[in-house]
Amino acid sequence: MVTLADVPVPVGAAMPRPEAFLRLVDIAKQFGRFTALHGISLEVFKGEFICCVGPSGCGKTTLLRIIAGLDAQTTGQVFQAGAEISALPAARRDFGIVFQSYALFPNLTVARNVAFGIENRGLARLRVRERVAELLDLVGLAEQADKFPAQLSGGQQQRVALARALAPAPSLLLLDEPLSALDAQVRARLRGEIRALQRRLGVTTVMVTHDQEEALTMADRIVVMAQGRIDQIGTPEQVYRHPATPFVAEFLGRMNVLPGRRLPGDRVAVGDVTLHCAAGACEGTTETVTLCIRPEDIAIGRASGDCANMVSARVERLEFMGSYYTAHLAPRGIAAPLEADLSAQAVRDLALRPGEWVEAALPRDRLRVFFGWPR
Repeated sequence: MVTLADVPVPVGAAMPRPEAFLRLVDIAKQFGRFTALHGISLEVFKGEFICCVGPSGCGKTTLLRIIAGLDAQTTGQVFQAGAEISALPAARRDFGIVFQSYALFPNLTVARNVAFGIENRGLARLRVRERVAELLDLVGLAEQADKFPAQLSGGQQQRVALARALAPAPSLLLLDEPLSALDAQVRARLRGEIRALQRRLGVTTVMVTHDQEEALTMADRIVVMAQGRIDQIGTPEQVYRHPATPFVAEFLGRMNVLPGRRLPGDRVAVGDVTLHCAAGACEGTTETVTLCIRPEDIAIGRASGDCANMVSARVERLEFMGSYYTAHLAPRGIAAPLEADLSAQAVRDLALRPGEWVEAALPRDRLRVFFGWPR
């Protein structure tokens, strides 16, 4: 028997694209006259961790519910493992789901909560007990099996909900803002635990979240949604460093946004200041442009080095953020304010104080150029 692995691939030839495990084709959803989703198409590959992010009302939870069969799409198709499941009810789909509220049964013990989804599947009682013990050990709750949900912390309840979702060994795991009800420290710890568990099990996962940090730290790819549409799909680094739209630029992380006017030679006039951009960045059809630069990409004082884009700016205030400071700057000749993130050591070395004038560098390779002024 000859497999794909046995067929030699010519040097320089592209590898065949793997078939998507989950495929959404032109998914639209209407609630009366309101259109929640506009022709969403998306491919998720086996073992991948996808995060759908966007502001409230962008349609991300509606999309997750359509994948699960909890809501029916108005038009479009859903495929899983090569089979169309568009019309299948949720009970006949192969997935596990963790809701924002966890939805644990308060009158059942931790062990019974985890066993709930597999007790009626014809498994022997011994096998059910073994599976429950295996999962509770996996999520670090083996010693909590006989407790009730009210006796657990929020983080522990989240792990019980995750174990219950994984009990039937689904090929697809759906997570609906599972960490939003937890405090910051627990959330940071659990997102690492969930990601490690997902990698260990290799289960294809789609998570909905409004938390940018969760998406950036957990996802293989991020799907950024706005107003029922997908604005950009890419790796965390791609969508953060190379946002496709001004919305993505501002939504993922913090961004300085400057309105400008295109000039010849890859230059942009921002107020009374001329800034140089990367080669070809200003090739567009409109005279008005939007320049974006991350606060961490702005250098101040001695750290600015040799840069074509030097701007004099007054330090309005310094905001202490723990491991770093945010300097709020009023640049000379530019109406829009700037924010620059500086390490605590840099602030001490520069002896920065509010009211001082500094030289700020805006590196041309860090400036993102968008055409038009959308705001």
